[in-house]
Amino acid sequence: MTNNYPFAQELITDTQGNIRQVILNFEDYQQLLEGLEDEALYQAMKTTINETPMSREEVLKALEEE
Repeated sequence: MTNNYPFAQELITDTQGNIRQVILNFEDYQQLLEGLEDEALYQAMKTTINETPMSREEVLKALEEE
């Protein structure tokens, strides 16, 4: 059953056979987290692609005005 889940070492199911927990190697877990963080950073970068860059001073001034 774990063949369908590339990171899963073991699946824990309920009495109906529904997967409730997944056991991962710690290294695989870290890789999974890094992938999620990379995707989040990519999505954040996409939202700012058309924005005009600001200097550090401009950013600090804008933060003070909030």
